[in-house]
Amino acid sequence: MQNSKMNSGSPGVMLGEEKNKMSNYRWTVVALLFFATTINYIDRNVLGILKPTLQAKIGWSEADFGFIIAAFTLAYALGQAFFGRLIDKYGTKFSYSISVAVWSFAAMGHAFAWTPVEFGVARASLGLGESGNFPAAIKGTAEWFPKKERAYATGIFNSGANIGAVFAPIVVPWLTLTYGWESAFVVTGALGLIWLAFWHFIYEVPEKHKKINQAELDYILSDKEEVVKAKIPWIELLKYRQTWAFVIGKFLTDPIWWFYLYWLPDFLDKKYGLNLTNIGWPLIIIYTMTSIGSIGGGWMSGKFINLGWSINKGRKTVMLICALLIVPIVFASTVSLWVSVGLIGLAAASHQGWSANIFTTASDMFPKKAVGSIVGLGGTAGAAGGVVFQIVTGLVLQYTQSYLPLFIISGSAYLIALAIFHFLVPKMEPVDLSGDLAISK
Repeated sequence: MQNSKMNSGSPGVMLGEEKNKMSNYRWTVVALLFFATTINYIDRNVLGILKPTLQAKIGWSEADFGFIIAAFTLAYALGQAFFGRLIDKYGTKFSYSISVAVWSFAAMGHAFAWTPVEFGVARASLGLGESGNFPAAIKGTAEWFPKKERAYATGIFNSGANIGAVFAPIVVPWLTLTYGWESAFVVTGALGLIWLAFWHFIYEVPEKHKKINQAELDYILSDKEEVVKAKIPWIELLKYRQTWAFVIGKFLTDPIWWFYLYWLPDFLDKKYGLNLTNIGWPLIIIYTMTSIGSIGGGWMSGKFINLGWSINKGRKTVMLICALLIVPIVFASTVSLWVSVGLIGLAAASHQGWSANIFTTASDMFPKKAVGSIVGLGGTAGAAGGVVFQIVTGLVLQYTQSYLPLFIISGSAYLIALAIFHFLVPKMEPVDLSGDLAISK
């Protein structure tokens, strides 16, 4: 025992320990994913911030804008399936490059659009490109992190969505007022091309990367690979009530988030007269609150479960709290500016708390092999709901000139979704997919 301690302090052993010390290059990779997601949401938010400006210059109607956003959402929904197959077939590095290149050029292409149809084409192209971001980022996380770190790594890169939503109202008005609205699309779109250069030189699968040592590679590959004996098509998952609970929940509530992203600047302009010079702080406050809601919602359900609550009770209790906190948004169009900002911020933060928990119910109810497919089905359903709600929003505003009906829908959607979710899965029992199954793409 004494010899062991003496040897452990010898120069030769210390040199060996230093040599075997694990590198941490995987965190460089997650930083890349974070910046890509941030750029993704900057590009996504530019049009909403510029809606009042462009509406005055180009003369599109509220319905036109609804159809423009619907074009993005539809392309985004369809693109997820396309990029899922592309990523599996050609790998993360190549597929992510295609995704970012498409959305970057599409974002810059908005600067050359002057009619609703041209903006619709540019927006659909942006949606197609951006649809590859999350499938590729999640795939990259799976390639570079063992299972015990994937949730943490995903949380880091996903926080880029809120950072992008905060950054956009700071930089877009300045660019527009200084260089014209076209520059906002060109400059923000070009950020993706800059990111691509770093991606090309930094990213590679761990087995081929020269920047990591054997200790980190062994750590990344420490999970035992699951044995695959059979395949199950996505359509087979639709026979389970748990699938429909998740899909319907996403269909009813995801569109509300799209509504905030695209129509909030217009609401603040029409109701309170905020323009490019003074809209920044309200949007920054709202999207900063969403970061708190996302982290807090996930933490709260975990806290309840650690106190001995069942997963069913813990998740649904937090989802109920979030749903109730969203209800006051029905008054957002009838109060003063900062009260309205507070109500919208509370609702958006609660949406993120809700989203953190409904996403987790997929892994609560389905084995790990099926989670990707279930989340994909839910994402498609949420985007499809977004298409419908964007069109409805445009038509409602065109014929009523009022946001009140839209805030009423936003305030009630979560309670309805939770009621349906609880009816379909009152106990959130795990699905038994007997045998070793792999989900076919």
